Amino acid sequence: MPSVPTEGETYSQLMEYVRKAQESSAMMAHLRKANDDHVGALAWLAISENFKRMQHNLTQLAMRKMN
Repeated sequence: MPSVPTEGETYSQLMEYVRKAQESSAMMAHLRKANDDHVGALAWLAISENFKRMQHNLTQLAMRKMN
């Protein structure tokens, strides 16, 4: 029977997914800028920044849960 993940494991997994999404969207911004698509680059940069905020919020939630 498969084990049920803990909340801590789930937070950790979610943080990893969000970190990868943030890095990927930052790379998309870089690639768009390299292709002279400055509007697209700014859009991807905004998405990257949103993922950074999400990382911060998830960290705060996880820390509150641990206390």
